[in-house]
Amino acid sequence: MPSPLQPKPSSAHRFVSILGLYGLLGAIAVVMLLPLIWLLSTSLKAPTEDIFQFPPQFLPRHPTFHNFITVWQSYPFGRYLLNSTLVSGLTVTLNLIFCSLAAYPLARLHFKGRNAIFSLIVSTILIPFQIVMIPLFILTVQLGLRNTYLGLIFPSITSAFGIFLLRQAFQGVPKELEEAARMDGCTELGIWWHIMIPAIRPALITLAIFVFIGSWSDFLWPLIVLDRPESYTLPLGVATLASAFSLDWRLIAAGSIISITPILLFFLVMQRYIVPTDISSGVKG
Repeated sequence: MPSPLQPKPSSAHRFVSILGLYGLLGAIAVVMLLPLIWLLSTSLKAPTEDIFQFPPQFLPRHPTFHNFITVWQSYPFGRYLLNSTLVSGLTVTLNLIFCSLAAYPLARLHFKGRNAIFSLIVSTILIPFQIVMIPLFILTVQLGLRNTYLGLIFPSITSAFGIFLLRQAFQGVPKELEEAARMDGCTELGIWWHIMIPAIRPALITLAIFVFIGSWSDFLWPLIVLDRPESYTLPLGVATLASAFSLDWRLIAAGSIISITPILLFFLVMQRYIVPTDISSGVKG
């Protein structure tokens, strides 16, 4: 226990401590962003020699957007962008619906075997996707879903992580809201839609971000399911640049920037909604 006679830290000392903390966080941020900065710099370089220059140049001597124009005109990146948008949008929508429908009874309803079912669902997180990849592919082919949007989103319409996340969020909703809705004659489905879903909006937005990033950047499953170039998603489209342009790193970097830009925009738009909601304010005193 500090002595009452111990001098309090001066404002200058606190300023230096805060400055040092922000300096450390800024340095970590720069290190984390360094690959992205280098990728953007490579995509804006004109001469190929600038890429392999030593010491490396982060700022291009003659920045140009010609690499982006070449990639967009030489390959159907507009089609790839549409495919990825549809697949990711459907995956997020179905994931939120099915995960919330599965998580609600596991969190709020009492029935025999509830904890065992939840434990089995969570345990599937330990199973690598490569183990179930072949059975999923055989099932997809037998259902006639190869080279279709539904075939791409089929393995991702729900997830154990999503069920776990939303179950924890549902358990944090006050029981008074649920009891008041039942007294007003609301059904279980109505309670789920009108009471629970608005109350766990931050958790839903968090899950949507994770699912969108995972679906948008998925490479292995589209590579297995798709064999028509017109059905390719952006990760597959970027992979084709390596052979199409004989490892022209400027064009590959430009295609990569096009691929990751929607992810950054989606995160920047949605992160403002990840805030705690005052769900207890709806309870009457």
